[in-house]
Amino acid sequence: MPMRAARMHGYNQPLQLDEVPVPDVGRNQVLIKVAATGMCRSDYQLLDGYFRDGLPVEFPFIPGHEVAGTIAEVGRDVPESAAISEGDLVVVDPNWGDGTCRQCHEGNQQLCTDGQLVGFGPNGGFAEYMVAPYDHVISVADQPDSQPEYLAPLTDAGLTPYRGMKKLRDAGKLGAGRTVVVNGIGGLGSYAVQYARLLGGGATVLGFARSDEKLAVAREHGAHHTVNVRDKTAEDVQNELEDLTGRRTVDAVLDCAGSADSLGLAAAILATEGALSQVGLMGQRVELPLFPFVSGEKTYYGSFWGNYNDLREVLALASQGLIKHRVVPVKLEDINETLEALGKGDIVGRAVVVFD
Repeated sequence: MPMRAARMHGYNQPLQLDEVPVPDVGRNQVLIKVAATGMCRSDYQLLDGYFRDGLPVEFPFIPGHEVAGTIAEVGRDVPESAAISEGDLVVVDPNWGDGTCRQCHEGNQQLCTDGQLVGFGPNGGFAEYMVAPYDHVISVADQPDSQPEYLAPLTDAGLTPYRGMKKLRDAGKLGAGRTVVVNGIGGLGSYAVQYARLLGGGATVLGFARSDEKLAVAREHGAHHTVNVRDKTAEDVQNELEDLTGRRTVDAVLDCAGSADSLGLAAAILATEGALSQVGLMGQRVELPLFPFVSGEKTYYGSFWGNYNDLREVLALASQGLIKHRVVPVKLEDINETLEALGKGDIVGRAVVVFD
């Protein structure tokens, strides 16, 4: 049976809409009829070669790592205890470890050196069907809000900033009397602001972005204050911080941009014993002022995607109605135009390919 798929045939080339066979189901896999697949700036970066060295792919290749859909077929060796049946609505846990390393045994399969990241190795969800290991799909049939276009982004846009914010919380950088900044209100940042409120223990939450439209989303999702940082120096931003909070520094920053400018700004405004949690990936290097970080005992955390338990927690929050979504539905035929818009930072919220 044929299916439509948006495939890469090389770097720095647009995706091609091809008709290809539906993939065969392995013994321990399930076949998913894709209902919705989120679109991430990292998909744009995949096409332009940003991940060429770290995550090379074999062409032709189907990207797409934020997937929700229904089970169309179950592999013959999938155990009954998995409680997976045809027709079940599921999301795909996108990080597939080898199951043998220390990181996998700790539950952090997204950090597995020999693992696979769906949409960056195994074919992903920019297609009408895809396969996944049975133990990397999570049933969401009981979710009160079971619209696939809302569920799919939770597997990255909703997951990645959640783990990053948990690092700040667990390090004791949030709480009453403290200030946390979410820098970059895009697909990830719009969720991150909500986690700052949910996990912040009463911390004051600020959203930083380079457009007023994105800052409006930050306020809608719970930011107490916002700052448009476009064309502003660190001193300009600190002046606004002082007007808004009475302080020129902040205790924590979750950076969802990853650019040299955003990192430089975070370093400039971070208070003594402050912490920066980094989830954005736009640049190639991190440069931080050494003496201020050492003498002020400041901390830099890298935070990559999220593990299975993180995802289950995010889904639980969503099931309780605690997460708002800002989704831009996209047709598969319009995928290249949307990727270009993502690359320019023109999408407000999360673009999601919605299948019929």
